[in-house]
Amino acid sequence: MLNACILLKVVRIKAQSILSDVKQIESVRKAYLTHGRFDIAIFVEVEDYKELRAVTSKINGIEGIRSTETLAEA
Repeated sequence: MLNACILLKVVRIKAQSILSDVKQIESVRKAYLTHGRFDIAIFVEVEDYKELRAVTSKINGIEGIRSTETLAEA
């Protein structure tokens, strides 16, 4: 198993909607609104890097996301 944290910068008025959308993704274990440089923190658990890429691609496809940063467990 591979754990990762995905940090999102989003359009502010869409933050709640985006949070609801990411919580529907199967690999997402936790997702929270945050304060500071990033707006949402997402914690995922996947089988491998291939699945992590698929999850990040799905997340990047959500309307209102400005940028992401993925931190994979070593």
